[in-house]
Amino acid sequence: MNKTLLNGIPSEIPEDIRRFISTANIYDSSCSPEAKVYFIDRGDGYYLKCSGKGKLEREYRMTEYFHSKGLGAEVLNYASYDSDWLLTTAVTGEDGTYEEYLRKPELLCDTVAYELRRLHETDYSGCPVMDRTGEYLAVAEKNYRGGEYDKEYPSDKFGYRSAKEAYSVLMAEKEALQSDVLLHGDYCLPNIILNNWKFSGVIDLGYAGVGDRHIDIFWGVWSLYLNLKTDKYRKRFLDAYGRDKAYEPILRVVAAAEVFG
Repeated sequence: MNKTLLNGIPSEIPEDIRRFISTANIYDSSCSPEAKVYFIDRGDGYYLKCSGKGKLEREYRMTEYFHSKGLGAEVLNYASYDSDWLLTTAVTGEDGTYEEYLRKPELLCDTVAYELRRLHETDYSGCPVMDRTGEYLAVAEKNYRGGEYDKEYPSDKFGYRSAKEAYSVLMAEKEALQSDVLLHGDYCLPNIILNNWKFSGVIDLGYAGVGDRHIDIFWGVWSLYLNLKTDKYRKRFLDAYGRDKAYEPILRVVAAAEVFG
């Protein structure tokens, strides 16, 4: 992750969190306009995330749940004022876009595919979000009705010529999407942390819950395409994940939902 050193503690950070980080160097580590992320350089490191009021509650609950499974960071503080604030420990290692990992694309592909299969075989008893797929489809329906459609997204390998075409596919085949695995929801390289090639954890769990494995598989394939500038690792990823559970035709159904945000 990119980190830019700040001159001091941003004034908007709540007082209770300011006291905790008062002696540390603070870096802007944001990578999305939807949230502000700060890296706190103290001890083994911490991350502080800020977004709109109520926007981080689910991520807070799912981060706690993933940590209980040994799959992610520990939550130290969650507060909702005018904005939401989430303070966590740093997961040890570097994300999947780290140069050393990108230099060995075959190993990277196999590693993230294997770890995704392992995630999907995790017992999801007690998960705070038990029907992520239902929510996912409801958002696609709402956005289609609202006229939201990105014809350039995702890649042309999954593309649709129109919103109507994508929506028709989604309505005809949405029953193929189940809620039967523990899902990350945005399984892309920046959200996968490896420590010297060993899986260390996942971050950014705002879309996590019990959902359909193909949503994560889709994002794994898409992220390799985006970061390695080639689609040649798609089949390798699916082979490494396991063709007994990864069905390419369902990826097209996921793509039909994703074009509606």
